[in-house]
Amino acid sequence: MKAMTIDEVFARAVQLHQSGRFAEAEGMYRQVLAQRPSHADAIHLLGLIAHQTGRSGVAADLIEKAIAINPRAADYHINLGVVLASSGRREEAVAAYRHGLMLKPDHVDGTYNLGVTLLHLNRAEEAASAFREAITLNPRHAFAHYALGNALKLQGRLEEAVASYRQALALKPDFAEVYARLAAALGEFGRFDEAVAAYRQAISAKPDFAEAYSSMGHFLGELGRPREAEAAHRQALELRPDVGEYHGNLAIVLAQLGRSQDALQACRMAVTLKPKYAGGHNNLGNVLRMLGRAEEAVDAFRGALALRPEFTEAWNNLGNALLNMARLDEALEAYRKAMELEPRDPLLHSNVIFTMNFHPAFDAPAILQETRNWNQRHAKPLKHLIRPRANNRDPGRRLKVGYVSPDFREHVVGWNLLPLLRHHDRQQVEVFCYSSVKSPDAMTEQIRACCDQWREMIGLGDEPVAERIRQDAIDILIDLSLHTSSNRLRVFAMTPAPVQITYLAYCGTSGIDGMHYRFSDPHLDPPDVDLACYSEQTIRLPETYWCYAPGGKAPDISPLPADRNGYITFGCMNQFAKASPATVELWCEILKQVPGSRMLIHAPPGKHLQTIGNHLSRHEIASDRVQFVGSQPWDQYMASYHRIDIGLDPFPYNGGITTCDALWMGVPVVTLSGQTAVGRGGRSILTNVGLANLVALNPVEYVRLATELAGDPSRLRELRRTMRDRLTASPLMDGPRFARNVEAAYRDAWRRWCGGI
Repeated sequence: MKAMTIDEVFARAVQLHQSGRFAEAEGMYRQVLAQRPSHADAIHLLGLIAHQTGRSGVAADLIEKAIAINPRAADYHINLGVVLASSGRREEAVAAYRHGLMLKPDHVDGTYNLGVTLLHLNRAEEAASAFREAITLNPRHAFAHYALGNALKLQGRLEEAVASYRQALALKPDFAEVYARLAAALGEFGRFDEAVAAYRQAISAKPDFAEAYSSMGHFLGELGRPREAEAAHRQALELRPDVGEYHGNLAIVLAQLGRSQDALQACRMAVTLKPKYAGGHNNLGNVLRMLGRAEEAVDAFRGALALRPEFTEAWNNLGNALLNMARLDEALEAYRKAMELEPRDPLLHSNVIFTMNFHPAFDAPAILQETRNWNQRHAKPLKHLIRPRANNRDPGRRLKVGYVSPDFREHVVGWNLLPLLRHHDRQQVEVFCYSSVKSPDAMTEQIRACCDQWREMIGLGDEPVAERIRQDAIDILIDLSLHTSSNRLRVFAMTPAPVQITYLAYCGTSGIDGMHYRFSDPHLDPPDVDLACYSEQTIRLPETYWCYAPGGKAPDISPLPADRNGYITFGCMNQFAKASPATVELWCEILKQVPGSRMLIHAPPGKHLQTIGNHLSRHEIASDRVQFVGSQPWDQYMASYHRIDIGLDPFPYNGGITTCDALWMGVPVVTLSGQTAVGRGGRSILTNVGLANLVALNPVEYVRLATELAGDPSRLRELRRTMRDRLTASPLMDGPRFARNVEAAYRDAWRRWCGGI
């Protein structure tokens, strides 16, 4: 048989190489080089085999040797780029790609690979240019369209990224990973329904796509569909039970379903499988906080931050847990750290503002200034989205009134709002509710039954919500959140309605230019208060800011506890965040002046309660005279008042509905009127039930009123016996009267707008 020539040996080696028979091909390339050491193509291809068999260092050396022999071979430079990029030498890879493309500018794969490497280097703008060039060279390059979407997303250009993903899918409809990226981008827009649909398509293309199931579960949870979310997360875990993140994601949904113990178990599994998974520790903290184990929650959040110091969500959640424990300075520090990491997030800034209301160091002007900072940072950039309004300026026509809230549920907002909605005059008012409730309940259904139009806004971004309100031609738009969690103040910044009013979340100020009015009453903002501490015009409802309805069927009022106990029990069932050091000091003084008295305080368990113990020690009061009760179901919470003779209102942030609950259970409350509207809530409520004589104007009087009441058991018995009737007969529980007052305020504000005032 005739021996093969060198060229024939080389050709045979190439065939073997292309068929994946690398060892045989390598042997033949070496035969070629034994006879022709400067055969650049053989050296180059030998380098590719080294790369394909995991010997990247050898591969780079060989290809560089080939380049030295033939420096104008574009493919050599581009393949060197591939080898260098795969071994992590990305800057060198970029240089190699650029050299090759200088020699052959129309090299599609080289252009695409350059973009991929630049993207790995976080040079997204340069990467996008490379991908666009690859698409120009080959418009049907699906991977280039996909990669361009990734580069655009990194630049925050989400609309363009979505368009690129859709183009990639038009070219390659079974491209599961692109569906997943498209879904994630849609999710960032708040278009959760579309995101879920895209994940379903990803799963259709790739049925074992565990990550798509898990991510779809997240968005189903955001849409308030927790049972579907649970099913998706469990499918992800069936496919990949070893992934800690998937257990953590399941935990979030289980917590949303109220299955806290199951959620805790899922969190523990997540951190067991992946101890350095910061998200798992963060989820664990959230569940522990939900269970009232605030101290453990703080430890979990700090564990997450030790693993990932720039974890914005964990800083924010740490702030929430610290606020629960009344560690206000630390809470503010955590919230501000979250703000520093993500300055564009308005809700993080809102948490700072809300917490300032609890802190005695911040007066009304200081809080106003921070809200104006919020306005400057988060509202003013939306001015270009403000549209002209074409509402009919007839001052006497039926008004469209829209209520905006994430709290149309078992929540103080839901309980307060229900009497107003039930008694609205439907001849005068058409009621719209814009709901972002994640976990609807029986209260949600009651509220929904009281409105003319229910708009489900969960999963929608602020701009689509504002646009829907414009389409509905709402005349008066009511914010029910102010700076509490999940607020929609950015919607109000776009002024989709001609008259916008903030009400009910707490009596404060939004600070935003687009909020025209705030509701108050003559006691929350007496005539001598400087209304310049609010950015809105203040509308004082004639009697009361609140209209109270118990959250369910309450227990009967019990006999005075002191008669069976032989001692007075004071109590405060407000959230523990309101237990400022100054408040606790006065409580201790009261306990000291009323021998043998006890106190019941609502508080999560933990080491933070030692601060109460320290106050007691300084006053030489035995620690067993104070007891604590954690979070309870509503009926058990109301039954706790069977143990309390006298309620003590906290300050500088008084109780609101909690004070009404105490009165409903026959418990009189002593309050201290403060320097902010939230510090005069007790004054408003007690004045409206004819108990202004329990409103103190200074700390000394607060102690005196409490001790005098404790020393008058006959008065306590009479108050307890008559309190429910007193509350029922007051403006606080006259729903029709309250609704007429609110509607009169709406009509007056509307007429002012119609008149151009």
